[in-house]
Amino acid sequence: MDLFCYRDGVLFAEDVAVEHIAAEVGTPAYLYSRGTFVDHLHKMQEAYHELDTTICFSVKACTNLHILKLMAAQGSGFDIVSGGELYRALQAGADPAKIVYAGVGKTDEEIIQALQARIAYFNIESEQELENLGRLAQRYARAEVKAALRVNPDIDYQTHAYMTTGKKDTKFGVDIERALAVFEKYGRHRPVRLCAIHVHLGTGGKTIDPFVNAVEKILPLIDRLRQQGHEIEALNLGGGYAADYETQTVPSAGQYAAGLVPLLQDKGLKLVLEPGKSICANSAILLTRVLYVKQGGRKRFVIVDAGMNDLIRPSLYGAFHFLWPARVDSRFVPTTRSQKLSLDGCEVVDIVGPICEGADFLAQDRSFPPVQRGDLIAVFTAGAYGFTMSSNYNSRPRAPEVLVDGGRFQIIRRRETYEDLVAPER
Repeated sequence: MDLFCYRDGVLFAEDVAVEHIAAEVGTPAYLYSRGTFVDHLHKMQEAYHELDTTICFSVKACTNLHILKLMAAQGSGFDIVSGGELYRALQAGADPAKIVYAGVGKTDEEIIQALQARIAYFNIESEQELENLGRLAQRYARAEVKAALRVNPDIDYQTHAYMTTGKKDTKFGVDIERALAVFEKYGRHRPVRLCAIHVHLGTGGKTIDPFVNAVEKILPLIDRLRQQGHEIEALNLGGGYAADYETQTVPSAGQYAAGLVPLLQDKGLKLVLEPGKSICANSAILLTRVLYVKQGGRKRFVIVDAGMNDLIRPSLYGAFHFLWPARVDSRFVPTTRSQKLSLDGCEVVDIVGPICEGADFLAQDRSFPPVQRGDLIAVFTAGAYGFTMSSNYNSRPRAPEVLVDGGRFQIIRRRETYEDLVAPER
């Protein structure tokens, strides 16, 4: 699952007590485990080794250059959705031939940058985008331009409405019924070679069934396209592979592969995967410190120094993150991370931040060990869409990012200062 564990009641990140890191860098702070990143990536690479597979880590999930360099060094490609993410990936030493570019609203400037970088595939979301890519490719492309049509198989991913992207009524991709017409109109045009299918169902699901159903829907489409003379060389199954926000509640990389690999063997298809949270979610925690404890009517509040500007997922998605003190008595050492965990002596609290919004919370009605001012709390499974979605709301400097490697740690992004907040405005 990850390399964050309690030893004699003290939380460690790999071989470093997190309280030592907090004492040096302050709170709130994001802590990343190098070993967890590498382990999760290697497990996915191994799970799909029977196929010609390119793993493209989803940059939007965790954008830090040091993390991207780590992923590139371990053989990962990258899934990007903006010109800024392309720039980050290239700065991290990414191989452009292992970069795929998704997103419904690519600007001309962004497309030109990607053409000049000679990325692997553009994931195309609409007919107009394909026409625009062709126009720009005629002028700026220095090599063959490959594209994958994003097809919606109309499958319910059974997750939060904001995280569902594979239904007909989303802004992403084209209906599976319309895909044939798109290929008929554009599939033989150059300079863009429409030669792949892209599917992305969403994120947050907890079973392999939607992925299996999607492949079973898409393979007949590929067969029909090939029968009509279209060359389909690759299938991009996107991302959305689940992460253990609660202990052992989602399939492993091996279990996903066990359901998908048999369907794709002997199909003559390259496979592209775009994992994000399944690699990085459990690879980080957010450290925060208790400011105050107060009673408000029937509610007991633990007020901490991390707010929705640091981690917006609970407020935005109603997302669950396991929270626990970084130092506890032996009776409070958690044996599992679960929404239902309740140990003798715990009390029900809301853990809230300092932002001037009623939506500013990290946990509500949570059974939690007694804490007091100054205690350190860890927010687990914070590596995906944690720092990347953080903001300066309420003019709060963003937290530092720290990378732990065995018994060592280093700051890989310093804490912002008040001067950083106003510098672009001077």
